[in-house]
Amino acid sequence: MKATDIEEAISQLAAEPFNAAEFPYRLLEAFGNKETTLKRLRSGTSNASDVEGGLLQRSNIHLAVCGAGAVSQTLQKLKSSSATLKAKAKFVLATDGDMLEVEELATGEAKICKFVDLPKAFGLMLPLAGISAVRQIKDNPIDIRATNKLNKLYVELLKENPDWDGDARRADLNQFMARLIFCFFAESTGIFNGDHLFTKAIEQFTASDSSNTHEVIAELFRAMDTKIEDRAKAKVRPFAEGFPYVNGGLFTKRNEVPRFSRIARSYLVNAGALTWREINPDIFGSMIQAVADEDERGELGMHYTSVPNILKVLNPLFLDDLREKLEEAGDNRRKLQNLRKRLARIRVFDPACGSGNFLVIAYRQMREIERRIIIRLQGGADTVDNIVDVVNWPGERSAIQLTNFFGIEIKSFAAEIARLALLIAEFQCDVNYIGQKEARDMVLPLHDTGRVKTGNALRENWLEVCPPPKPTSAIEEDLGGPTGRLALDVSGEPDVETYVCGNPPYKGSQDQTAIQKEDLRIAFDGLDISPKSADYVWGWFVKGRAYLERAPSSIAFVTTNSIHQGRQVGRFWPAILRHEMEILFAVPSFRWSNLASNKAAVTVSVIGLSRKSTRTKMIFAGGLAQEVKLIGPYLVPNHTTVVDERRHPLSQVSPMVFGSMPNDGKKLLMSFDEAEEAVEVHGVPSDWVRPLLGTRELTKGIERRCLWLKNVDVDAARRNEWLAGRIDAVADVRRNSDRATTRKLAATPHLFGEIRQDGNERVVLVGGVSSEFREFLPAQYFDRGTLASNLAFAICNAPIWNLSLILSRLHLVWIATVCGKMKTDFRYSNTLGWNTFPVPPLTTNQKAELTRCAEDILLAREAHFPAAIADLYDPEGMPDNLRAAHDKNDDTLERIYIGRRFKTDTERLEKLFDMYTKMTAKAEGGAKPKKAKRGAA
Repeated sequence: MKATDIEEAISQLAAEPFNAAEFPYRLLEAFGNKETTLKRLRSGTSNASDVEGGLLQRSNIHLAVCGAGAVSQTLQKLKSSSATLKAKAKFVLATDGDMLEVEELATGEAKICKFVDLPKAFGLMLPLAGISAVRQIKDNPIDIRATNKLNKLYVELLKENPDWDGDARRADLNQFMARLIFCFFAESTGIFNGDHLFTKAIEQFTASDSSNTHEVIAELFRAMDTKIEDRAKAKVRPFAEGFPYVNGGLFTKRNEVPRFSRIARSYLVNAGALTWREINPDIFGSMIQAVADEDERGELGMHYTSVPNILKVLNPLFLDDLREKLEEAGDNRRKLQNLRKRLARIRVFDPACGSGNFLVIAYRQMREIERRIIIRLQGGADTVDNIVDVVNWPGERSAIQLTNFFGIEIKSFAAEIARLALLIAEFQCDVNYIGQKEARDMVLPLHDTGRVKTGNALRENWLEVCPPPKPTSAIEEDLGGPTGRLALDVSGEPDVETYVCGNPPYKGSQDQTAIQKEDLRIAFDGLDISPKSADYVWGWFVKGRAYLERAPSSIAFVTTNSIHQGRQVGRFWPAILRHEMEILFAVPSFRWSNLASNKAAVTVSVIGLSRKSTRTKMIFAGGLAQEVKLIGPYLVPNHTTVVDERRHPLSQVSPMVFGSMPNDGKKLLMSFDEAEEAVEVHGVPSDWVRPLLGTRELTKGIERRCLWLKNVDVDAARRNEWLAGRIDAVADVRRNSDRATTRKLAATPHLFGEIRQDGNERVVLVGGVSSEFREFLPAQYFDRGTLASNLAFAICNAPIWNLSLILSRLHLVWIATVCGKMKTDFRYSNTLGWNTFPVPPLTTNQKAELTRCAEDILLAREAHFPAAIADLYDPEGMPDNLRAAHDKNDDTLERIYIGRRFKTDTERLEKLFDMYTKMTAKAEGGAKPKKAKRGAA
């Protein structure tokens, strides 16, 4: 269910007369609960409430309708209820039909409002529908309400204008929507003189049957594109005379307007009634794009990137340094003025800018730093909330120009919205910092905004989009262009700073279109490596590296983990780090979540890159900031080593083999029932039928069997008619194969194509892939006779302490780093992950301790039989005794490594890479291991 649909249902519920008996069920229905769920709650079979008038839905909400004036007391009863705790309710809600209070129990966030204002609380309650609400949506649900109104208008206009619903006209419709939104915002904020000037004009001058709505709007747009002194000559109609001249490119193109139905006109007027001045400028572009994208229309979270995530890029790239310099400046006027001059020289460039979120946030953050500078220069008290001091200072206007913000965006509509979002952000900042009247006087006619180019970022020349600064004797005197900004006295050559940032698209090599593959080929042109296996995001790093060579700058991108994990590390990072490049900072592996329902959050990292310098290198992980000497391509502190595959274990652990491959056309494989029939009906010896497990069977507890005739006389096997049929079928499949090696296997059709087990060993079996949500790798210990398929790995006849290593957090972070992922799941490799895993020499007592730890884990699992690994290792439902056994295992193992528990995964990796470097050098007779050196190609 989309957030916009929920908002509509909640609004309807709040507008209806209050029905105490039905309200709880209508509320749950609004958040997407099915009728069958509501029936069970109505019958009382699933209502576990212990509060009078209450309704409790497990793992969701405990709510109650109470008597008049008892809302607060009832909410406290719900919070202190034992049933609330036992049922793991996320929210409590109480209402008497007049007032309403709701609280999210995990965070303590609450909303108190009149019942008719229930829509103001729906943003907080979005998790009831499985939607992860970011802070901006919780605090400001107007963004969702606006998206909902625009979505309905957009769809209705397409119905009424089918000729606009295609590639040829879609850009016109999108531009029309951008103009509407500007008008809504302008009339709500005072940019247009008069209260709701635009919406009232629609109401007053368009016919109720909507027949002339398009003509009236077209005339309003024409007026806003005509200077006041030229309107008489242009014969602007009287009803449009009150509108200001806007210009700025927004109304200068085609002024054709789509036709409106009565419904579309109604949606237009309703949208205008919203309080548009409350729109978050950092969400503005995403909101509009959520309307314009057909496949994701109305799903704001598909596009919205939360401010905290964006700041993970911008803060270490340059904002933190600006704030530090502000603190160092104190009240020193010269230092404060120089810092403000520096702000005026900073350029921000997003070569994958979408609707402009990164640019808008960068601009707003820089304006906040400038605000604090001005307060200090005027002798005011510099506090974060001190805005009123600045409001009364007319003339102190921003030195930060929108023309210092650059972008590249492949969609023309998104690029236009990015430019518009910057203008709106500037106006809102001006209102806050210099006052409403001064801001309004400055904004029209619209001046130059961000320099966002429509194009393919991997084919555009970045040096042309955001060219290196030219030496000049002074910065442009009028820092704000035509708006009359503050002129700063600058002498000498300007020290311009350029920061490249953004969130480029992620596409694995197998998922790329032919056009995207060609994009990478063009981006990689000039490098002596092939982009054949490269993730699409590598293109931005390659282009960014080339930009760094020509322009003084630093870059930072949000990136899929694939570029610093697995085989791509050794293939591409040496080329990126050549010519004296280095990783400046990193934020390894965190959840990049958004608002969208039923959309898994992506695990990403942030990587900052610059030319080699003396700047402090930083790694931000686990809420901690760590200063390091250098950062390697795995984002591990102080290690540039690249891990290569090994045929044999580096440490003194048992060898691990790839599972056996049937290559049989599924003729040697059977289900559990088929295996029973083979033994009981067809007389196949039970010893010839063995359990066969791949990753799926291991994790989900699926029973699968195979015919294992490795040490069986084939003539004896053929005397069984049923077996002979199976063997002949395998021979036919192999003979008809396109592969010569498979055709050769037709000579031994009773055997697996590739055999890596004897079949009679004890075995530790390891899954080939594991969910990114699972905290431990899937592995199990089996007695003799169990086989691993080619979709798993096996350690045969191994001491059980090997299982302790595999099930540790240490091993998981090593695998995640050096093996990488298959899509979003951990991908295991014996040659790259197990054989390279550094393990210190273990004493007999230490092996015994680890053996007991492994046994404790197996016993904890056994206590929950027949639950499968997938169930036992659900992050939200892992049994306490199993978690305790794993915690003991990690504690025991990590104390062997460093005498205590590791604090973070970064610390774990730093230790493992240090050991790997030393152990490989020793194993190779003192030769240094392979490194991603600067200067290497």
